Amino acid sequence: MAAGGSTKVVLAALLGNSAIAVAKFVGFFVTGSSSMLAEAIHSVADSGNQGLLLWGGKAAKKEADEEHQFGYGRERFFWAFVVALVLFLVGSGFALYEGIEKIRHPHEIDNAIVAYCILGFGIFAEGFALRTAVVESKHVKRSDESWWQFVRNTRVPELAVVLLEDIGAMLGLIIAIVSVFIADTFDAPVWDGIGTLSIGILLFLIAVVLIIEMRSMLLGEGAQPAKMKAIRGAIEDTPGVKSIIHLRTQYLGPEELLVGAKLEFDADLDTAGLADRVDAVEANVRKVAPHARPMYIEPDLHREF
Repeated sequence: MAAGGSTKVVLAALLGNSAIAVAKFVGFFVTGSSSMLAEAIHSVADSGNQGLLLWGGKAAKKEADEEHQFGYGRERFFWAFVVALVLFLVGSGFALYEGIEKIRHPHEIDNAIVAYCILGFGIFAEGFALRTAVVESKHVKRSDESWWQFVRNTRVPELAVVLLEDIGAMLGLIIAIVSVFIADTFDAPVWDGIGTLSIGILLFLIAVVLIIEMRSMLLGEGAQPAKMKAIRGAIEDTPGVKSIIHLRTQYLGPEELLVGAKLEFDADLDTAGLADRVDAVEANVRKVAPHARPMYIEPDLHREF
């Protein structure tokens, strides 16, 4: 999937979260529910996060220059990492603080019907955003891959971020509805605080997963095992290649894979023939890995140490 697909996912999430945030704030002022306030702050943080992802996508399109000779593709990894930190510090931090405060000092909920209506609207809007993310993710998700594996393995940071954010938002809305229901039905306002604290814990866990994954991308991840096997096979199947001495890959951005290989070629090749075989290797690799743009092939002899 090209960057356009991930942009569509982010825009859908941004529109949904912006509308939901406004509705949740209205619901908080009407009901006084801390769960509603936590969800409103959560939606504001998510909206800001989507703005950061869009900015990262734009920044990544800058042309390579002398200072950044491989381009700015990793901008998308960096801003996705910032998003994880925002979710950790703002979304989770506020909900945890507010939940503890409301458990210590419970406050009765006013007009719970309004809260149900707004939370129901939130589920509908978040469901739309989540559906968009799932549909676009299926373009790059392998059929033998679980959704958890996809989030862990994808090199498109926007998809991992939006999927986890949307799933977290849906679960958070369900927690908010349940906590408001218990607090209102059984006249137990402490459950509103418990729900808020639960939302904070949920956001904390999602943020930790995202921080770990985005950190890995920033450090520089190579091609997945299946892709590495395909690249290795494409090289070995090229006429004139005797063996692979070593092969290294690294993603410079979600749609740009650096490939470096030291290869042993047939000894009877002259300079022109060797150059032709190097070109053939590059062409074959790009058939199985179209994102392999920068590629460096070094002819050498296979020495045993």
